[in-house]
This record gives sequence, structure tokens and C-alpha cells, in this order.
Amino acid sequence: MNDQKKGKLNLLLTELGDTSLVSNRWLHAHGYSNSLVARYVSSGWLVSPARGVYLRKGGRLQWEGAVRSLQTREDLRLHVGGRYALSLQGHEHYLRLGEAGTITLYGGKRPPAWLGKLPLAQRFEYLGKGPFDWLPASFAVENSEATLSERGLMRHQAAPGADALICSTAERAILELCGDVSDAALIYEVDALMQAMTTLRPQRVGLLLRHCRSIKAKRLFLALAERHRHAWLPQVPMDGVDLGRGKRALVPGGRLHPIYQITLPGDLDEHLA
Repeated sequence: MNDQKKGKLNLLLTELGDTSLVSNRWLHAHGYSNSLVARYVSSGWLVSPARGVYLRKGGRLQWEGAVRSLQTREDLRLHVGGRYALSLQGHEHYLRLGEAGTITLYGGKRPPAWLGKLPLAQRFEYLGKGPFDWLPASFAVENSEATLSERGLMRHQAAPGADALICSTAERAILELCGDVSDAALIYEVDALMQAMTTLRPQRVGLLLRHCRSIKAKRLFLALAERHRHAWLPQVPMDGVDLGRGKRALVPGGRLHPIYQITLPGDLDEHLA
């Protein structure tokens, strides 16, 4: 291998690190031909955990590295939200059995097919743009914490030395989950999670409610917060929050919440362990 090709290989290995992934799309865009990539693989410098994506020799395949690669190298502007963001923040024991291993991603563009083919214990679920009216934000490193915070996002590091990922804050994640509710089982889950939401920040909640497009998500969020009598709820600024008109039926035969005009299962207390 000549010096020029060695230099390209060294740059690539430095770029990858221990847990990052790199796709064919990125490689082609940065001047790595199919034949050169094939040579790296045959020489053992790269390994391919799924078709179209690569790890460096000795690299560790982890879901965090896969998501971080989507957020930075692929610039897909997908964030970890909803159920799994709450799991990362210590609420996994409130989730339905088996759901704590499903990584829920939100964003304006579906992730590439290789993500679902990686041999990982976790699986990925893409849930679209979510209930908010913001355009997907860039996750460039130079974006400050304040810029992310304005959209209910944050950088989360699961463990020392792990990749820092863009995730929903608890306030945004619970609203995202409220927007995904489609049956009584999910309402029971959200209700259990809402009981634990004792430290939400009222100003951030108010901002998110103003930018939330889903009437269902807002009403369910507020009805469950009121049901658990959270101290932060009276401090939420409701100016500019559109709660729509008329009644909303989530479950047949449910109980209508007198304030937020949305039906909730009548047996919520029986499911709250």
C-alpha cells in the first residue's frame, strides 16, 4: 500500500474510533471507492456488521455508536425520544415488559435500512417527526446546550466514555409518548410514567405545549399530570397553548376528564402498581 493510501486508511481509522460506524454513502462522499473499501475489508482493517456499513478492526458494535453515527456522520437529525429517552433517564421499570429494549427514534427522515439489520440485542423503532412543529435541528457539536434545551433536547452520556447522544428531555419525551398513545395499554404505561414526573420544569413544559401540534398529546399529558396532582402543574404558563375544541375519546367507554375533555380508562388506579 502506497503512502497516499496508507494516509487515507489512517484518517478513516481515526475518524471511526472504537464504536462508530461508517456507511457506504459516507465513504463514497469522502473519496473511498468500492475497490478501496473492499481492500480494507479483505485486509482486516474494516469489518461489516451489516451490508453497507462498517466498523474499524477491533471496534465494538453498540447501539449508542450506531445512533451517534446517524446523528453526526450521516446528519439525519434523528434523536432518541419517547419511551427509550425516559428509559435512559431511569424510568425503565415503568415500561411494559420488553419495551425497554426498543430504541425509539424521532426525526424528519427514516433511518437507513442497515440500522435494523445490525446484530444488536436492542431493536430500533422509527416514529416519525413526533408531535412538535419545529423543523429537525442540526446536531452539530457547536450547537450549545441552550439551543438544544429550547427544543426540549439534551446531550446524554449513558456511561463514562460512551458516545454522547441527542435525546429528549423528560418533558419532551413524555409528550412524545402521549402523542403515540393508541390503546388503553399505552395509557396505563404513560400514567405510571407520569406519576414519576415529579420534577418537570414548568417553563419548559409550557414552551413544549405551545409547540406541540397534537391536541391528544397535550390533553392527555395535562389530564394525567392533574390526576397525580404534580406541584409543577399550576406553574405551567398556558398562554398560547391550543387545546382544541370538543371532546376527545381515547378509549371506548372511558371516563371523561372534566377539565381536559378527554376520555381515560376508568380502571387506571387498578393498573398503577
